[in-house]
Amino acid sequence: MDCWQSSSWRICSAWVFLLVLDLTYDVCGTTSQSEVDKHLEMGRDLLSRGQLQDALSHYHAAVEGDPNNYLTYFKRGTVYLALGKSKFALMDLDKVLQLKPDFSSARLQRGIVHLKQAQLNEAKADFKKVLEDDPYNEDAQHGLNKVEPTREDISVAKSLVRGRDYKAAIDLITKIIEVCPWSSALRELRADCHVAVGDTMSAISDIRSTTKLQSDNTAGFFKLATLYYQRGEPSESLKEVRECLRLDPEHEDCFPHYKIVKKVDKLISDAQEDINSKDYQDCIDNANKVLKLETSVKMIIFLAKEKLCHCYLHSDQLTLSLQSCREALEINKDPRVYCDRAEAYINSEMFDDAIHDYQEALELDENFNRAKEGKQRAQKLQKQAERRDYYKILGVTRTANKRDIIKAYRKAAQKWHPDNFQGDEKKIAEKKFIDIAAAKEVLTDPDKREKYDNGEDPLDPEAQGNQGFNPFHHHFHGSPFQFKFHFN
Repeated sequence: MDCWQSSSWRICSAWVFLLVLDLTYDVCGTTSQSEVDKHLEMGRDLLSRGQLQDALSHYHAAVEGDPNNYLTYFKRGTVYLALGKSKFALMDLDKVLQLKPDFSSARLQRGIVHLKQAQLNEAKADFKKVLEDDPYNEDAQHGLNKVEPTREDISVAKSLVRGRDYKAAIDLITKIIEVCPWSSALRELRADCHVAVGDTMSAISDIRSTTKLQSDNTAGFFKLATLYYQRGEPSESLKEVRECLRLDPEHEDCFPHYKIVKKVDKLISDAQEDINSKDYQDCIDNANKVLKLETSVKMIIFLAKEKLCHCYLHSDQLTLSLQSCREALEINKDPRVYCDRAEAYINSEMFDDAIHDYQEALELDENFNRAKEGKQRAQKLQKQAERRDYYKILGVTRTANKRDIIKAYRKAAQKWHPDNFQGDEKKIAEKKFIDIAAAKEVLTDPDKREKYDNGEDPLDPEAQGNQGFNPFHHHFHGSPFQFKFHFN
């Protein structure tokens, strides 16, 4: 097995150095403490079976029993490496070389660890020292040959970051990390690049690696908490910030973040529980509380707007639902929000808009059954509504005379004139106004009214020889959208 290239280098090195240690220890036999020997034997046995944590506990005991035996430190350092705890491994290797400076195996191992941590000066010094004692040591030469090219690549990568060529920087840093996989600084640098190109999940993966490489990495946990919060995942953010506070209960960044995210997470969770229990007014209240707490993080605002979109819909507040849905979709294109808005459109008898939104949802997720079923339903309702009930639109009976029809028309037109509305309400008003104008067009014209009463809609665009009704081509004291009312 090539220990330099293998992805399982730590385990490989553990086996190699365990063999070296076994041979060395058998030859030297520098300790006569039976208890230490017992712990070393048990540690070696557990290590051979892959029970690293248990092996480590016995090596701890061996070190405590004989704190001046460089071999016990070396064995424990080997286990630390197998566990990925390079910080503690380095401490043991430093101790080994303090006790026995000519122990080349420990120095080579330390050089390899330094290289993997991108501590290039230290790695170079260790490799050169090994080669002074053993000029033909291939592992030391191989490690030394990697130092300067890696140093140059790091310099170029930093230059790419300064030049904001983040994609190229990511590619190069990824190459460097193959040589220096235990470098927190390189992973943090790549995480920053991932954030810059909008790939927060890759950034999270890199930062999480740094928290494993550095067990006391409060800054890393804070970054994770921040990234998850920006993604609109307050529950995950709360987990990470709690890890930060576990290490430092009064952390200057984590503590204030914790206070906010804890409240937001509870409100979002409560709003979802309200939806599950169909308590839509409480859902609305909780979502609005989120918006008061958080005014800048878009994905948290999206979560609140998404809840408002849904809960206003189910509490029959269609205008507010449409507004909230629109504001949510401006932040994040989500198929569920499109479907909620489509339902609000259906309830407002705006079937074309509903079909369009269901189609948008399907373009985001072609297997989204709610959108498939909703689109079919909206198309059926649209067909049912194609034959408009003009009498119902104006609120008159089928026996109403022309005077009554005009009176009802003026009242309805005054109520639903689009100039009286704004935002999403204006769109609803425009449709109603067009229908009102169409009803007046048909019911005040004797020929058209006769056709309508006989089952034919004279304004049906598909009717033979009919060009359809266009309110912009019909003037009732001016265009429909600049209507002048005369009530005398």
